[in-house]
Parts: sequence; structure tokens; C-alpha cells
Amino acid sequence: MAIVRPFKAIRPTRDKAHLFATRSYLTYSDETLKEKLDNNPFTFLHILNPEYKKKVKQKGIKKFKLVKQKFEEFKEDGVLKKDKNVSFYLYRQSKNQYVFEGIIAACSIDDYLSGTIKIHEHTITKREEMFTNYLSTTNFNADPVLLSYQDNNTIDNLIEKVCKERAEYNFTTTNKAQHQLWLIDKKEDINSICNAFEKIEKVYIADGHHRSASSALLAQKLGAKMEENANYFMSFLIAESQLNIINFNRLVKKLNGLTTDEFISKIKANFEVKLVNTDENNPVAENEISMYISGEWFSLILKSGSKLDVVNKLDPAILSNNILSPILNITDEKTDKNISFFDGTIPLSEIKNKVDTGEYAVAFILKPIPISAIKEVADNKMVMPPKSTYIEPKLRSGLTIYPIE
Repeated sequence: MAIVRPFKAIRPTRDKAHLFATRSYLTYSDETLKEKLDNNPFTFLHILNPEYKKKVKQKGIKKFKLVKQKFEEFKEDGVLKKDKNVSFYLYRQSKNQYVFEGIIAACSIDDYLSGTIKIHEHTITKREEMFTNYLSTTNFNADPVLLSYQDNNTIDNLIEKVCKERAEYNFTTTNKAQHQLWLIDKKEDINSICNAFEKIEKVYIADGHHRSASSALLAQKLGAKMEENANYFMSFLIAESQLNIINFNRLVKKLNGLTTDEFISKIKANFEVKLVNTDENNPVAENEISMYISGEWFSLILKSGSKLDVVNKLDPAILSNNILSPILNITDEKTDKNISFFDGTIPLSEIKNKVDTGEYAVAFILKPIPISAIKEVADNKMVMPPKSTYIEPKLRSGLTIYPIE
């Protein structure tokens, strides 16, 4: 069973929410980040960049202490306030044809350690330690882990009821996404949510493996000194049917000394290769990958052979095991500078142009991986290849802040 609990969030006042909450700061270009910091005194980005006007900036723990100091200033100035009562928080994001609705809650570290919360990605120790130091120094977390669960009528009905009330926050961002937040602080509703999740045997991390791993590492380091809140980490729980799982495509700069004809000839050893006379080609068949090279589209379908396990039957692994590693000598996709990853929201016309201009030699277009495959990998305690999925919704930082102390 999954353990969730309400908490007292620190969050922006209603009139400042649209100014405070941000995308992940990593998604901003230097130019855009500077513009935001210069023109919006209320943005969360000021907390994350407390020295943005200084030429020499602190790093590591020293920087995290400055982040903490800036955070306290935002509370003292009244931009941020802590809720008086414990609440769950209903968050809805509407963008294009998608509507994402779910519950922001505190989830149990014990569930993560015991495997009730399932993972499908490896974490990098260095990143884990960095974020653990960040959490222990700042004592807050502003980015919920995205968790999915099997659709549940009780939770759906409660969400539908709460959405009929006036939202605490309701604003639209420049990417045309609408953001709404409701407080769920009635005792009977809180009990209903807790009881519903107690009947759910497994939840799955969709995005946020490092954040959850770091929270668990912090709890273990604190031990007996741990505050109660450190036994939990902030999460956004959403029904798995609502997730929008997008593919990650691969573009390669050089063909490892091969001509186009030599490269295609080597691919034919393990794939049925067919020229496709279309302007764009998205793969649809089982074990099919699309390839764009030298101005032409090809369909690559893996030849039948030995049965593959739950990871190696996925398109990213098929591409890695049969083309990227043995033919192009790309053995570590996380570090090799010969390969780049472009999520499926980027139009194929743009990807074609990158090949046609010579920036890249070849593009591989993959299919989105279904939630059933992600769950199968997690249930078998295996991990996905790097950059297998791009999952929406992408949440705003700072709508609710989880106090660790």
C-alpha cells in the first residue's frame, strides 16, 4: 500500500503565484534567465540565483546557504507564506488538448526504500550527493517528484468534486498552459485520499529519480536527528492514463568513417531496410525505427531472432545494441559527444533540416514507450536506456514548497 500524507506548504500569495512559479531553471537560456531576473523581482529564480549580479559566484554548500538566505527573505517580505493547516493540493495543468490533474502530497521514504514506489532509471551518485547537500542546507524542496498510479475511481471522484470550487491559483503562462491549484484541507477529503492510496499497491516514478533518491539519502544520513517531514518527499501523483509519454529521437554527427552506402549495408545485417518515399516518416510497426540520412527516409525493422528481455525489446535498446554501439562505436550515450537527443515535441521538419545542413549525419526516430512497458521494466527491477522517455506534465517550480525541517 502507498502511504501519502498532507502537509503545510510554503507557497506564494495568490497575487504573486503567476510571478513566482517558474519552469525548471535548467530550461532557460542565459539570455532569458537574465531577462527574468532583471524584470521580475518576485520570481523563484531569484532564490536559485542569489548572486546573479556578481561576477564571481559561490559554489556548493556556500551557494546553497545563500539560496536558503534568499528563501528566508522572500518569506520575511510576505511573498511566501506557510499554510496554517495541513492540506493536500490539487493541481491541474491544461495545455493544448491535454488536461493533467493530480494530487500534490508528501510520499513516504519507506515506500521508496521498500519498493512500493517503483523506479525505472539509474541515478548518478554525484548528482544524488549534490542534491542531498542542497536539501540539507536549504531545508526545502520546490520541485515535486512525478508519480503515477493505476486509475482509481475514488480519487477521480474527489478531484472532480474539488475542481467545482474556486481555485486558489488560476493563471496562464507564456507557453499557453493554464495552471490551477486547489487546497484540499477538509478532514473527510484528506481521509478519503489517504484511504484510497492505502489500497494502491504500487506507484511509479515518471520523472524525478534523482530527487526521490536524494530525499531518501538525506533521511538515512539524518537518522535519529531527522525531523518528521524528512521521512517524506513532495510528489505530484497522477493517474497513469493522464501521462503524455513522448519519444526521444537520436541524432548522430559522424558515421564512424563510413559512407552512407557502407553504413546502410551494415544495418541490413540485423534489419529489414526499406526506402520510404515521404516527406516525414514516423515509425508505427513493432520493432520499427525510422532513419533519415542523405535526404531520404528509411524504415528499419529488426529481423526476428532470439527472444529479448523487457529492456532489450524497447526501441532505444534495439537501436543501441544493433547500430549505435557495434556500427557507430557509441558505447556510452550519456557522455558520447557524437550523439544528441531531441524529444518528440520537436517537429520532424526541424530534425530533417539538421541533417540536410550537415550539422548531423543521420537521425533515428523512435516510437513513444507505453506506460505498460515502463511498469514492466520497473516491476522487474530493471532500468531503461538513457533518454528513453520524455514525460508530461512538466511541473512549475515553487507552486508548493515542501519544508523539510
